[in-house]
Amino acid sequence: QVQLVESGGGLVQAGGSLALSCKASRSLFNLNVGWYRQALGKQRELVASVISGGYTNYADSVKGRFTISRDNGKNTVDLQMNNLKPEDTAVYFCFGDDGPRRAWGQGTQVTVSS
Repeated sequence: QVQLVESGGGLVQAGGSLALSCKASRSLFNLNVGWYRQALGKQRELVASVISGGYTNYADSVKGRFTISRDNGKNTVDLQMNNLKPEDTAVYFCFGDDGPRRAWGQGTQVTVSS
């Protein structure tokens, strides 16, 4: 199964930007990939995804602020987050649908201060 490692989380003020990156242990070609997040005390929710054909999907709460991209040559899935809000504070997890199984990264904390 593909292994995923996130990086790029941290602390930022409201209105600021952060870029998350997810590095895969092998090619992401033909895999559906994306990002979820889980805030303290809440369920994990889909933030953004991109299927193998390139179609992207975003949660309504991040449309126009977040951009997901994939680089099949570098085996990475990136999430550019702009105009961050305190409600974006969460642990962000990348995922990859590797056949019938979903692989997860370990998560990276994003904290947005008001």
